Amino acid sequence: MRGYETVTTDGADQSAFAWPLEIERSGDAGSQQSAVIIGAGPAGLTAAYELGRIGWRHTITVLEESDQVGGIARTETYKGFRFDIGGHRFFTKVKEVDDLWHEVCREDFLLRPRLSRIFYRGKFYDYPLRPFNALRTIGAYETIRIALSYMKWQVRPHPVEENFQQWVMNRFGGRLFQHFFRSYTEKVWGIPCTEIRADWAEQRIKNLSLKKAVFTAFTGKNDSSSLIEKFHYPRLGPGMMWEKFRDRVVERGHDVRMNSPVVRIMRGARQIDAVEVESDGSRRRLEGSDFISSMPLRELVLAMDPPAPKRIRDAAERLKYRDFLIVVLILDDAEPFSDNWIYVHTPDQKVGRIQNFRAWSPELVPDAGKSSIGMEYFCDRGSELWEMEDADLIALASNELAALGLASSALVVDGTVIRQEKAYPVYDGEYQAALAEIREWLNGIENLQVIGRNGMHRYNNQDHSMLTGMLAARNIMGANHDLWDVNVERSYHEEFQVAPKTPETALAAE
Repeated sequence: MRGYETVTTDGADQSAFAWPLEIERSGDAGSQQSAVIIGAGPAGLTAAYELGRIGWRHTITVLEESDQVGGIARTETYKGFRFDIGGHRFFTKVKEVDDLWHEVCREDFLLRPRLSRIFYRGKFYDYPLRPFNALRTIGAYETIRIALSYMKWQVRPHPVEENFQQWVMNRFGGRLFQHFFRSYTEKVWGIPCTEIRADWAEQRIKNLSLKKAVFTAFTGKNDSSSLIEKFHYPRLGPGMMWEKFRDRVVERGHDVRMNSPVVRIMRGARQIDAVEVESDGSRRRLEGSDFISSMPLRELVLAMDPPAPKRIRDAAERLKYRDFLIVVLILDDAEPFSDNWIYVHTPDQKVGRIQNFRAWSPELVPDAGKSSIGMEYFCDRGSELWEMEDADLIALASNELAALGLASSALVVDGTVIRQEKAYPVYDGEYQAALAEIREWLNGIENLQVIGRNGMHRYNNQDHSMLTGMLAARNIMGANHDLWDVNVERSYHEEFQVAPKTPETALAAE
C-alpha cells in the first residue's frame, strides 16, 4: 500500500529543498517493512535479487540515477556496436557468485580465451609471461639484470610495505618494477607509486610473485586472478547480465527505477528514515525499513540530513576518485589484431589500455567486416584530456593506435566517446584514516549497509561487489556478516565460503 501526502521540508538549507515533497511509504499493506537499495550496479542488483531469492516478502525498491543498469559494468551501444566501459571479465573463486552468474545468464554466458599483451619501449610482451617470448623480447642481458635485482630485494627487502612501490619491489625486484609496474600504474592513477597505498596492491595483485609468475608460465598452473587463461563473458557484453538481473527482480514484483538519483538521506539518531529521490523534475520522499547503498561513499555522507558531524564530512571530502573515458573507434577491418586487450605502459602514448571488443564476443560487433576498438584514457574530471572535444579525442586515439602499429588511422571510419566519473576509488595517503572515521560513524546507523566499489570506497572486483550485495541481503534476513571482510586476501582462496542459508531461508528460496 502506498500513501501520499504533501509536506514542506525543513532542515538547515531551505533553499535547496524549497518545494513540497510527496511521501511514499513503500511497505506492503499491514507491514512497515520495505527495502530501499541505492544503485543498480552489480552490488545493488545482486542485493535486490538475493533478498527476493531467500525469502523477503516485502517491497524492494532499487533507485538508479542513470538510464542504464550495471554501473561501470554496463554495456554501451553506438550504431549497433556494443562495448564495455573497461573490460569486465567474469571470473571468481567464490562459488556462490559463479553459480549466480550461471543461474541468471545461462546459455548466454560464454567461455572465452584470453589473449593480452603489454606494450613497452616499442615492443609487445605476452601477458601472462611466456618464457621464450620474454627472453626474446627483453633480451638475455636485461633478463640477467632483472634476476639479479629480484635476488637483491629478496635478500634486503623493504622492512615496511607502506606504499605500492615497496610492495612490488619486495615481490618482483626494482628492475621489473621500473619496467612493468611504474609507468602504467602512474598513468592509471596520475600520482607517484610512492603515494599509492600498499593495500591497493594487496587487492589487485594478490597471491602473485615473480616465482609464481615464472612457475605459471612453465606449468600453466596458477591460483592468481591476474593470470587466468579463460574467462566467462555474457554474449552481448556485461550489461546483458545486469539487464537480466533487473528483469528477474521486476518479475518478482519489485521496482527498479531509472533516472532516480537520491539527493538527500533523512536520518534519525540511529537509523535512516527515508531518502529523497529526484525524478521528472520533482522530488519525492521514499520511506523504508532497511537501506542498502552503493552510491559513492563521499556523496552518501554529504547527503545526510541532518548533516553528519563536521569531522565526518571533512573525512568524506578527503576521499578521492579517478575518472576515465573511452574512445571507441570503428575500423574498416574485421581483425586488426587478435588480443582481447593490451596494456600500454610507455608514457609516450596517453592511452592506458586498448580493448578489441570482437575478441571478447563476436556478437558485440554487428558488421562482420568491421571491428570496434576501445581506447581507454585515465584522467580527472576537468582535466585537459577530459575537456577535449569528442572529434579531437577520436583523432588522438586514431593516431595513437597507428603509432603503436596496431592499425592505420585511415581504417577508422567512425567513433564515439563515453566519459565515466568516479571509475576508481583512489588509495592515496589520506584515504585510510578518512575511511576509518566514516566506517565508525556509519556503524551507528543500524538499518544502513554500504556495498560495492564506490559504496565502500574499495577497489572491489565485480565478484566482490556482488558478494557484498549478497551478504547485505542476508544481513537483512537476520545474518551477521561483516561486509568489510570481503575483498581481503582470503577472499580469493578456495576456502572462502559464504555462510550457508538457514533452513528457513533455504526453504523460502525460489
